[in-house]
Amino acid sequence: RGTTLRVYWEFFKGGGYGVREIQRRLRLSSPSVALYHLEKLRRLGLLDKDNYGQYVLADGVKIGVMRSFIKFGRLVFPRYLFYAIFFWAALSTYIAESILWGLSLDATLTVVTLCAASASTYEAVRAWRDRLI
Repeated sequence: RGTTLRVYWEFFKGGGYGVREIQRRLRLSSPSVALYHLEKLRRLGLLDKDNYGQYVLADGVKIGVMRSFIKFGRLVFPRYLFYAIFFWAALSTYIAESILWGLSLDATLTVVTLCAASASTYEAVRAWRDRLI
């Protein structure tokens, strides 16, 4: 939950930023504080600096905290969100089809799918609450 992790999260969401832009976006006290955290991330190999002085995310590097998120453009979602959507859709479809066709529900299948959907939803919510910003 430190400032360096917040700076990395900003880059993970997308874009290349300069020192002052990071200072403004994260409401840091001074440009030197922003520069300290940017250089720290650059020394760790997580950021690169281009010819114009902009810092950009290094290619193919993800730290442990970020592995539980998937990025679509500038949008970032918890990885478990997609599992939760899949299991809830499967359960809803199974129940709806069973009712429409007048079939009895298989208790084991319903309980297992409900548990998977609930666990995935819990993990997605937890990852979202624990996100950095």
